[in-house]
Amino acid sequence: MRENTVAVAMSGGVDSSVAALLLGEQGWDCQGVTLRLREGEGALLEAADAQAVAEALGMEFRLLDFREIFRRQVMDRFAAAYARGETPNPCLDCNRYVKFGALVDWAREQGFSKVASGHYARVEQDRVTGRWLLKKGLDQSKDQSYVLYGLGQEQLSRLLLPLGELTKEQVRERAGAKGFVNAHKGDSQDICFVPDGNYAAVVEKLLGRSFPPGDFVGTQGQVYGPHRGIIHYTVGQRKGLGLSFPQPMYVCALLPEENQVVLGAGEELFARRLRARDLNLIDRESLEEPLEVTAKIRYGQREQPATAVQTGPDTLEVVFREPQRAITKGQAVVLYRGDTVVGGGTIC
Repeated sequence: MRENTVAVAMSGGVDSSVAALLLGEQGWDCQGVTLRLREGEGALLEAADAQAVAEALGMEFRLLDFREIFRRQVMDRFAAAYARGETPNPCLDCNRYVKFGALVDWAREQGFSKVASGHYARVEQDRVTGRWLLKKGLDQSKDQSYVLYGLGQEQLSRLLLPLGELTKEQVRERAGAKGFVNAHKGDSQDICFVPDGNYAAVVEKLLGRSFPPGDFVGTQGQVYGPHRGIIHYTVGQRKGLGLSFPQPMYVCALLPEENQVVLGAGEELFARRLRARDLNLIDRESLEEPLEVTAKIRYGQREQPATAVQTGPDTLEVVFREPQRAITKGQAVVLYRGDTVVGGGTIC
């Protein structure tokens, strides 16, 4: 292991570029690493931007071909979840299995002591328990701790997040002052392998099959008409149903075994309780008793007061103080105590 060496994951964007700049200023021996995750010219253009920044900083640069593991651990999981009637967040799997899974493994084999990224979050070690903690970024409008909740102790122990105490404005200022080519590059908003937003087409291509029409049904079992295939819908959806009702109607549930899409009025979208699987706890080994937390059921949501109970080695139940809208299978529930991430799981 080479001490003081860090592999900096560089996406071609401004955040990871400034992360590399800051680490170099702090005295780390940095190498820029870009992961090629998909086909197409866009991926190579992003790598070129990352390489230009690395060279401007006097860093070595490597382009790693992670297309196969990205396909298996992210794209295939994404398609399988849609087929189960879930609405997954593939960025969570990418962070867990690729960016901070396979990349951490590669960096360890290459002798790097740390891996770094441009996420807006913080990693600290608890002096009492020795556990590595994941904390929110100080810029609450950019905090990305939610998408990192799946990381384990080994991954967190090797992770540097130099942007955790900065705002986006400060990051752009540093990039502009340094003359980086991507100083004013916009943030990516779409899932990288679904750039046109047509999730259904991507799922059908990945699985090699189509999804047949079925019935829209009410919460009491009444049949309203045909739907286009279950993968075209997600919980909370109102537009694009192709049906006319005297009042607004929303997708309340997806039933893949019956090939049905359940519709209901807005108030039928609310619930106080959820169950989650694939539990990952960060600040503790287990929940020995019910724990008062705040929780988020999607990335852009504000945290809500709740009680979390561990129901098995890998399962969790969360009861919110107030009913929550459109709790969606396949999304993540993430638990917080103050600015510290307790852990989370996949809503099931």
